[in-house]
Amino acid sequence: MGEIAAISAAFLWALSSILFSFSGKQIGSTSLNRIRLSFAFLFLIITHTLVYGTPIPLNATNEQWIWLGLSSIIGLVVGDLFLFQSFIMVGPRLAMLVMAISPVISALFAWIFLGETLSLLQISGIILTIGGISLVILDRNNSHNPIYGERRKWVGILFGVGAAIGQAVGLIFAKKGLPPEFPALSGVVIRVLVAVITVWFFAILTKQFKKSFQQFRQFPKAFRFAFAGAMVGPFLGVWLSLIAVQFAKVGIASTLMALTPIFHLPIGTILKEKITKQAIAGTFIAMVGVAIIFL
Repeated sequence: MGEIAAISAAFLWALSSILFSFSGKQIGSTSLNRIRLSFAFLFLIITHTLVYGTPIPLNATNEQWIWLGLSSIIGLVVGDLFLFQSFIMVGPRLAMLVMAISPVISALFAWIFLGETLSLLQISGIILTIGGISLVILDRNNSHNPIYGERRKWVGILFGVGAAIGQAVGLIFAKKGLPPEFPALSGVVIRVLVAVITVWFFAILTKQFKKSFQQFRQFPKAFRFAFAGAMVGPFLGVWLSLIAVQFAKVGIASTLMALTPIFHLPIGTILKEKITKQAIAGTFIAMVGVAIIFL
């Protein structure tokens, strides 16, 4: 269940990234992040009410709120902020390449803090998967390759590393706050609630509160793309990601969720993008790695 949920989350994140890119081009990443989390929270509390009878999990312990809240701030707020800044400074190709180290960091932290161990075969699968992902991302024909100053490039790479660490630490903390008997949906509600409160608190501090709503009145198409993206990404995708870390080892779940760039290939075909031999080879290598992880 955990591995299947991780792969499903990766696919949904690939789809949501396309939808969010259409929206973000019009309103910017900061406003988009606030609105997408708000939409996701709306979906979550409706679903949680229908399933469990309350909008938020009243049976969660203080310890769970702390661990999942920290996971939210580090992963959904700070991690995503670093990733967006990396996109701006070095472009999506290099930023996503740096993000491919997140599974390695996750496995290392899980070994240190959770006592999880991986077999040599599983480690080989992780290496193959990351290698395949990197090969696809490095394909010059799959993304633009702008020229950046050397200092700007390394600062952008550091932001990418920060995003990878944020994602990894966020998964570790989520694992600590998600015992097997606690519903993953309830965990997602807590994480997104904390994220929404955090991003809107800083919006008020920076006097950006009204700007987000004004932009969506000005760009209604961005509103529709953000709505659809929030449904498949921060709502369904994050829900599945917590199911993944709840029922699978963090290192394996993180690796499978890092397959998001691979799923851009079929989506790219639909959008009339050129798919090269290097991209196909990277996909094959990554899929072999996934198959080994399942063994």
